[in-house]
Amino acid sequence: KTQQGKNSSDNAPGSPGAVAAVPWRRARSRGVEDNELNLPNLAAAYSSILRSLGEDPQRQGLLKTPLRAARAMQFFTKGYQETISDVLNDAVFDEDHDEMVIVKDIDMFSMCEHHLVPFVGRVHIGYLPNKQVLGLSKLARIVAIYSRRLQVQERLTKQIAVAITEALQPAGVGVVVEATHMCMVMRGVQKMNSKTVTSTMLGMFREDPKTREEFLTLIRS
Repeated sequence: KTQQGKNSSDNAPGSPGAVAAVPWRRARSRGVEDNELNLPNLAAAYSSILRSLGEDPQRQGLLKTPLRAARAMQFFTKGYQETISDVLNDAVFDEDHDEMVIVKDIDMFSMCEHHLVPFVGRVHIGYLPNKQVLGLSKLARIVAIYSRRLQVQERLTKQIAVAITEALQPAGVGVVVEATHMCMVMRGVQKMNSKTVTSTMLGMFREDPKTREEFLTLIRS
């Protein structure tokens, strides 16, 4: 399935609609201090889960599991501790380049907010510069910020595209995410080989079929 904006004017780079269409992108920030303060409560919650499953949190194999699980969950959701402005600091460069820039096969790990199980896959990003380019590693960092949160794939795809648009005001942005969801593999329909594909196309990637096709062809090669 694909995820795209309602219309091109709402999602054009720099337009008010590009921001207004995604009120969910402003997640509550979480600091390192919050992690330490919340760790005991989070560990206690995992102890309660173990007891509710019929386990004994005091048996040898589970003694440290609640604390380990709490720290792991904080790591899985560490994107709440990071902001785009921190990541992009000093990484936007003036450059007279107007040809497509693509970074593909960016590994992505996230947590489904519906079942709190992982979904994993790859992200492909392309944009058409408008006198500015972004340090290539920063595209992967943007993916990490939004994927390391409780997510749905459709929202994640659009958050990445909007963040790049706001940072660079490019002529266009395209983002494609391919992922396998453990909530479909381990439970429910239990389809081992299922894959979900979502896309967000903004600016020229949405308005110009040739630009969009060039992007899609290059990420498949």
